[in-house]
Amino acid sequence: MTLFGAFTLFLVLAAMAALPSSSVALVVARSAMSGVRHGLAVALGIVAGDLVFIALAVLGMAALAAELGTLFAVIRYAAAAYLVWFGFSLIRSQLRPASGDGAAPRPRGARGGLAGSFLAGLLLTMGDVKAILFYASLLPTFLDLTTLSGTDIALLSAIAVVSVGGVKVVYVFAAERLAGRASGFAYLRQVKMLAGGAFVAIGGALALKG
Repeated sequence: MTLFGAFTLFLVLAAMAALPSSSVALVVARSAMSGVRHGLAVALGIVAGDLVFIALAVLGMAALAAELGTLFAVIRYAAAAYLVWFGFSLIRSQLRPASGDGAAPRPRGARGGLAGSFLAGLLLTMGDVKAILFYASLLPTFLDLTTLSGTDIALLSAIAVVSVGGVKVVYVFAAERLAGRASGFAYLRQVKMLAGGAFVAIGGALALKG
């Protein structure tokens, strides 16, 4: 892999990670509602999904994807179900009466634990059709996957971790900071309910994708 090719791939992956998407929305929501650790866990799950796709691409993803088409569909439905569940949980948490100390109720989705946040990021990435298409079709335009050495594969994985993970971490801390500033916002409950509705819609759209 040439230095120019590595730099170009880094920019492409970073740009794709920064684009508004269901994964960005999940990172932001988990960070804002459940804290930085949950946001980082989601980001780690997303990166893990990308590393899985890199491994499949190196092994010949086009052929594997054809064989595992049903599995990818199941993963997509699982990710969609999680998003719908998370959205409804967020809406229900805002319908409950406020606690005695006046603090907003904690979203039920936060109780899934760090493992649940990681799994959400992983499933969402594994069910992302755009990610599948990129690693199966576009990645070979940057690299000749049939001639990659062990060093090239390690470098490719590092580029994915730094570019995708770095962008998601920026979203994590930006969302956490924004949530802190908005804690006294008069319409915060309504905003959270709208966010919950958006996650339900995103999950529904993901489930209906062909």
